[in-house]
Amino acid sequence: MKFVHTKLRGAYKIEIEAHRDERGFFARSWCEKELADHGLNACVKQCNISFNNSKGTLRGMHYQAEPHAEVKIVRCTKGSIYDVIIDLRKDSDTYKQYYGAELSDTNHSMLYVPEGFAHGFQTLTDKAEVLYYMAHQYVADAARGVRWNDPAFGIEWPQEKQRIISTRDAQYPDYSS
Repeated sequence: MKFVHTKLRGAYKIEIEAHRDERGFFARSWCEKELADHGLNACVKQCNISFNNSKGTLRGMHYQAEPHAEVKIVRCTKGSIYDVIIDLRKDSDTYKQYYGAELSDTNHSMLYVPEGFAHGFQTLTDKAEVLYYMAHQYVADAARGVRWNDPAFGIEWPQEKQRIISTRDAQYPDYSS
């Protein structure tokens, strides 16, 4: 696995190192030791799958409040998504900055999302499936979110003729620091 620093402190794009032959390839997609060697949380307590029927589906921006903050590793296993994270750690030098990357079933890249970050994505294809490795179980009372188009973050989302978003995600209030 290759760990690529993003512009946000503590967040990484993780690329596989494929060993190819005539059959295809074999690659490691998760390794406790490699994550720990990079000082990252290697705990996995829950795995989730998000299946999205239509291109333009937007999910996010979600996080869990302390003491239930989550570390996530996100991978698109079918189709393609534009994956976005926002640093909400008030003591961070990258506070309120975002990072976005295309994750797909062809590039096999993953995104390591530290605690204190909001996360969301927009599908770039129909029938997109996303796999999450979670370091903390979901706690409904700790679920929080920020609005996907809040000017406080200035996220540049891919343009879509039609965007599909839940009422809850569309109606988060303006972010206040």
